[in-house]
Amino acid sequence: MSDKLKIKISIADRVYPLTVEGTQEEALRTASKKIDTMIAQFEQNYAVRDKQDVLAMCALQFASQAEQKQIDNSQEIQNAMTRLQSLDKKLSELLSK
Repeated sequence: MSDKLKIKISIADRVYPLTVEGTQEEALRTASKKIDTMIAQFEQNYAVRDKQDVLAMCALQFASQAEQKQIDNSQEIQNAMTRLQSLDKKLSELLSK
């Protein structure tokens, strides 16, 4: 059974009506607040001509954060694999004695 909700999300002084799963509502509202906070920071710190410029910078910021997380996770996985291979080798050596 799907638990659909009709909500309104405000981003950059515009309201967007959405129909979402109940489990998504909190995440969407939090994301909306983060976007508006980032917009305010960009508008304070840079000479901005219009909202589209600010929204493009927000999109770039969020995309780069997501990419960096993927890179970091990939490196963590590689480090864990290296440690596991080392442990496996040591265990094999101990068991073969």
